[in-house]
Amino acid sequence: MPVSTAARAEAERLFAAFRDAGAVAVETDILQPAEILLDLYGEDIRGRAYVTSDPLRGEMMLRPDFTVPVVQMHMTHGADPARYCYMGEVFRRQDHRGPRANEYLQVGYEVFTRDDPAAADAEVFDLFDRLLAPLRPRAAMGDIGVLMAAVQGLDTTDLRRAALLRHIWRPRRFRALLDRYAGRAAPSEARIRMLQSLAAGPVADLIAAAGPMIGQRGPDEIAARVAALLEDADTPAIHADQAAMLDRLLALTAPAPEALDALRALAIDMPALTPSLDGLEARLSALETLGVRLGKITFEASHGRAAMEYYDGLVFSFHAEGGDLPPIASGGRYDALTRVLGQGRSIPAVGGIIRPGVVALLREGRA
Repeated sequence: MPVSTAARAEAERLFAAFRDAGAVAVETDILQPAEILLDLYGEDIRGRAYVTSDPLRGEMMLRPDFTVPVVQMHMTHGADPARYCYMGEVFRRQDHRGPRANEYLQVGYEVFTRDDPAAADAEVFDLFDRLLAPLRPRAAMGDIGVLMAAVQGLDTTDLRRAALLRHIWRPRRFRALLDRYAGRAAPSEARIRMLQSLAAGPVADLIAAAGPMIGQRGPDEIAARVAALLEDADTPAIHADQAAMLDRLLALTAPAPEALDALRALAIDMPALTPSLDGLEARLSALETLGVRLGKITFEASHGRAAMEYYDGLVFSFHAEGGDLPPIASGGRYDALTRVLGQGRSIPAVGGIIRPGVVALLREGRA
């Protein structure tokens, strides 16, 4: 579906506003190397990417997003601090026909700075808030760092904490793991049989009995996985009180100031939350300094868990009231992504995108 003239006009307006805010305009190739992107974007985008093969460049994909290529560019030759903006089409396959297009415009703003991450978070959110104010959107915010801190504070094994952290962005899988680790879900008969067979004899015999090796895992990796499964089967359950506190955290939804108070109350019995809550409080204070009304922001502790897997701090979005439109805008903090792409270097970074096609629909009253 071609991008409408109204969407193009909105994109140009937003792009100019980002440049006026001090961002340097950059471009990225529409066709991107697929290997790194598929690893970084997460299961949602992986399943919706347009992937092809190039005889000289290998597996390639149509650009599903700008952030990863912009981070790659910055980590290769960018100066610190830096602010970038961009505008262009992105491509995502959709499972069914509806309001979400498979080709649409994104306009984005990214900040790379080592100074005061709370102020940088507030800068991006406030800029988007002011640009979208005429549309009267609903603003939502979360913090992946708070969820990570809660998981890291659980009294359980490193193996279980790592599994829960890996599945923070997959809510159903995370819930199934938490219920199993907390003893709230009995193991299936198939799992019991599998564990019994793994414990019945040497791993080498199991591998030999399974037939020819298929896939990329070698015998050592298979043996390590078997050992981990058997160790986990003997691990005591996560204490019911800790699991219940994590349940309350995940269900928390409230205006931002009230949410912070509720999180502080949880931290009395879950002290691992405190450093991340100090960061959240600093961010809210920075927003208030810029004139943002905190009471209009809904803090949802689970917000962003279905978003890009590279976010590791602030996550935010702006939504039209009613209808079935995608978010008008979304973004967040992705410090860990710069470490992954920086080859030993890193820099705190935060940014977000606006969908000018959605903005155009709302302005025209067609949503």
